[in-house]
Amino acid sequence: MKPDPQRRDLIATAFLTRFGAPPTVWCRAPGRVDLMGSHTDYNLGAVLTLPIGRDTWIAARPNHSNEVKLHSLNLGTDAAFSLDVSEKPAVPAWIDYVHGVAVALQEEGLPLAGFDGVVHSSVPLSSGLSSSAALECAAATVFEALGDWTIAPVLKARLCQRAENRFVGVNCGILDQFTSCMGQEGCALLLDCRDLSSRAVAIASGISVVICDTKSKRELAGSEYGERRVECETGAGLLGASCLREVTPAAFDARESELPASVAKRCRFIIEEHARVYALATALTTGERPAIGRLTAASFDGACHLYQIAAPPMLSMMAAMLAAPGVIGARQAGAGFGGCMVAFVETGFIDEFAAAVWTHYSAATGTQPEIYPVTAAAGAGLI
Repeated sequence: MKPDPQRRDLIATAFLTRFGAPPTVWCRAPGRVDLMGSHTDYNLGAVLTLPIGRDTWIAARPNHSNEVKLHSLNLGTDAAFSLDVSEKPAVPAWIDYVHGVAVALQEEGLPLAGFDGVVHSSVPLSSGLSSSAALECAAATVFEALGDWTIAPVLKARLCQRAENRFVGVNCGILDQFTSCMGQEGCALLLDCRDLSSRAVAIASGISVVICDTKSKRELAGSEYGERRVECETGAGLLGASCLREVTPAAFDARESELPASVAKRCRFIIEEHARVYALATALTTGERPAIGRLTAASFDGACHLYQIAAPPMLSMMAAMLAAPGVIGARQAGAGFGGCMVAFVETGFIDEFAAAVWTHYSAATGTQPEIYPVTAAAGAGLI
């Protein structure tokens, strides 16, 4: 991809100042926003996902050692780890995402080289746009380039997911890492999380995707994310299935009364959300505005009342988005519990929409949100 020269100069200057020589490798990986399919990925369902232009860059240079030394421009901090150490440190840190990737790659028998690196991300942290996956996939791409080997993008995604599951301790599905590795410029991806197949989904002309950041940060490792996953697995087991993907709406309706009330709510949301993924993919491609509005409204209603992942800032943002000019539909993004939300907006109304949402949300919460359109970006690779 063509780099942003100002961003490149910023990173290059920081690298030279810190390490005394210029970087030799530049890699990037995008964040993502899920357009439909909250929590369906770890239930092996479908997700409609968009890799976004907000991404993470790593500038690197081999240091001829077994040490990885990184500086984060976003956080203003340094961190390091040894490639000879596979245990997670007692104190969690942002570099755990890179260290975990190194461990996962080494478990595959891939040779790794130590390097000095500067990290810069335009993906807002802890916002639901997969800043962690972008860092993981960018790091894997650096190790790939410096190690002089290549792996298939799907395997790279799986290994980055393993890093987050086993090393970082977040039991996430494959959505974030798959999108960051497999993104295609100019289109959304319809991902089947059961077999990891995907197809491109075009968004009709005149419809734009706009991120609405509540500025309410979320932390998955300390949230109810893990609890929701356990409830889904419990429900699937009680229904005689290995995952909720295998449970049809008719089969669920017939046996819903056998489930504990909270488990039944979680299962209903996932089963209905899975169906909405395919319906929204069709509606976005054909430009059916009323269908987009109905589907996104149903998804958010389920997120609030069935999956119970809505936080107060999300409710305020939803009200602001739905009251703004040009809105077609709006819903939650990411895992919920705060962070970003997403709206489909008539392209000619983006500025008016953003101004209205900013004013409404700021007045309601006392917090200034960030509102910006996004377009589909390519997956992880060299810059």
